[in-house]
Amino acid sequence: MWRSIYFFNLYRLALSGLLVFLESTFGNALSLGYRAPSLFFRICLIYIFLILVSLLTIKLRRPRFSLQLAFLVGTDIVCITILSHASGGVQSGLGVLLLISLTATGLISRGKISLFFAALASIAVLLQHSYAVLTQNAEAAQYMQAGLLSTAYFAVAWLAHTMAKYAIASENLAALRGVDLANMAEVNRLVIQDMPDGVLVVNERGRVRQYNPGAERLLGYTFSKTDSATLENCAPLLADRLAVWRQHQGREHEVLRLPITNHPVRVRFLPVRRDGFGGAIIFLEDMQRVQAQAQQIKLAALGRLTANIAHEVRNPLSSISYATELLQEEKHDPAQNRLFQIIMDNAARLNNIVEDVLQLNRRDRVHSEDYNLAEKLPLYIEGLGHTEGVSQEIFFIKVASACVIRFDRGHLDQVLWNLCRNALRYCCKLAGSVHVCAWRSKEGRIVLEILNDGPPVAPESIQHLFEPFFTMTTGGTGLGLYIARELCEANGATIEYRQPANGGACFRIVFGDQNER
Repeated sequence: MWRSIYFFNLYRLALSGLLVFLESTFGNALSLGYRAPSLFFRICLIYIFLILVSLLTIKLRRPRFSLQLAFLVGTDIVCITILSHASGGVQSGLGVLLLISLTATGLISRGKISLFFAALASIAVLLQHSYAVLTQNAEAAQYMQAGLLSTAYFAVAWLAHTMAKYAIASENLAALRGVDLANMAEVNRLVIQDMPDGVLVVNERGRVRQYNPGAERLLGYTFSKTDSATLENCAPLLADRLAVWRQHQGREHEVLRLPITNHPVRVRFLPVRRDGFGGAIIFLEDMQRVQAQAQQIKLAALGRLTANIAHEVRNPLSSISYATELLQEEKHDPAQNRLFQIIMDNAARLNNIVEDVLQLNRRDRVHSEDYNLAEKLPLYIEGLGHTEGVSQEIFFIKVASACVIRFDRGHLDQVLWNLCRNALRYCCKLAGSVHVCAWRSKEGRIVLEILNDGPPVAPESIQHLFEPFFTMTTGGTGLGLYIARELCEANGATIEYRQPANGGACFRIVFGDQNER
């Protein structure tokens, strides 16, 4: 509205300057101010001065908008009426200029106030003509022209008011649609940015217009925000597939292995518009994530199956062990005793597998409590040393103060038991062979590391360490590290294998943010 009134004021300034120029140059030919030339010139100057004042007040936006608009229209009515009187009255035709002012007022004010200004303009025209009839012998027949001009004032004011009403409705609707469109665009942006799969939008020339972090991760390419890259530069393989798809848009989805990251992805192309080719949307589905999800589903089903089998195996296994113990009480030759011992050893091994499976089935029953590693960890390591019959000098414990975690105590005992027994099994059995360290990271998370000086894990075995039933020890069940990982995830922690620079093997547990728990 302020911009509209500013441009309206510029029109008034141009009009006043034009009137001064025409009166001074072609005054006699155009009959401008022929009845009162000095009055015409003075009113033009006053009119210009008031317009300049209005430009200043509009720039300052003081006083309020409605008062300034009323001042502008009032000035136009008074000045143009006087200029019309100085030029011969209604027959001069200057009264038509008020039609433009009333139209602009109706469009800017957006209210019925424009009819009030039309009434003022009509009164001014009629009073001016009446004064001319009484003092200057003007023709009374020209009242018809004054009346028609007044009627035009009202018609134009009402038309401008109606147009302004429709303009307001259209503006409100456009603003509402604009908000909806902005919200939809923001939702689309957030959805695309949060997608684990990659999304690329390319134009008809193969230039990348939009992308998400998933696409950068899968392609191994960092896009610049200032310069749009071409698909040929960042992913030549996708550029070739895009060219093939443009020729045969009915091709099925393809699974490719991206050259830089070696990621297997399923590629899908969609046209931006149906008619012609205005670009394409490229979806990169991470097949590693899909395979990991499928693996999780298979492992969950396997866990339920093995838990049910464990319950069924436990009773006959107990019967076998009990019967074997009864037979051992009788006198037998050494060969039979050896056979009985083999039965007992294998029954114990099967019982350990059953216990591990049942422990894995109870991983979701979490009863978290505060656990101060600085106080409890040395006591736990001491008890473990007595249980395993090893010297306490093998363990080197370094725990920072205020390392308080929230974890299920039974789950933590199971995790530490698995990791520390593995460390004892593979270490060199020297003083300080097993390091147990805990500290708080820069991100505010508690980190626990169990490191031994034994041989490192073979590179081809690292990716299988946490898989169920994978073991590198003869007689092992292969469930220890898998159960440790499941229990850590159930308590909001993560476990990983790290290869120390100076040899050995290291398992690191990063506990969850304690402020969120």
